[in-house]
Amino acid sequence: MGPAKPSGSQRLIVALDTTEPARAAEWARASGPCVGLFKLGLEFFLANGAAGYRQIAEAQSSRPIFLDLKLHDIPNTVAGGVRAVLPLAPRFLTLHAAGGSAMIAAARRAAEEAGEQRPLLLAVTVLTSLDAAALAETGVAGGPTQQVLRLARMAMAAGADGLVCSPKEVSVLRDALGDGPALVVPGIRPAGADRGDQARTMTPQEAIAAGADWIVVGRPITGATDPAAAAAAIGASIA
Repeated sequence: MGPAKPSGSQRLIVALDTTEPARAAEWARASGPCVGLFKLGLEFFLANGAAGYRQIAEAQSSRPIFLDLKLHDIPNTVAGGVRAVLPLAPRFLTLHAAGGSAMIAAARRAAEEAGEQRPLLLAVTVLTSLDAAALAETGVAGGPTQQVLRLARMAMAAGADGLVCSPKEVSVLRDALGDGPALVVPGIRPAGADRGDQARTMTPQEAIAAGADWIVVGRPITGATDPAAAAAAIGASIA
């Protein structure tokens, strides 16, 4: 049985992509009433480490944290990385599915050392910035959908709790894998928003309709003139 699925605006994850804890805390306060989780990623964690993470987590005690580090290394090193962040008690933790089944299995064994409070492991399939041409440059033929399916099946069999995929692959994954995997979906852009460096996007409503459990939104909220209003509008649109 997979992780419990959210409903309404709790499906919204706000990406706090900054190196500045005060700014991250400000965005979190503004968007908090409309959000299920906050995401802290590589930019924030490399600048501020565990202390910065705890600062945000303690200030936002009513919202769990998604720690998006996309771990990718040999199995023993990734397992060590998972153990290193267990004291932080993130709700979600990411690793690259491309690291292989042994790496994912090692991460799962390490995560289970935290017992019932362990983080849910999300396997990143194909980054939302990559299209078919970019994948081909790395030696992957067949386009994003084929690669996402290949990595998704492998990752779930190896012990991942869910997947990170672009909106374009959500319905394909649901058809192939059913309702079990938690699907966390970045590359979300409200109608009329700038796509930025995202290659495979959808609106919040489209992604939820396709079968996403959580959607991740960063710049359309944090870069808005009024982040609170932007978060409220997106939350209302998927509620």
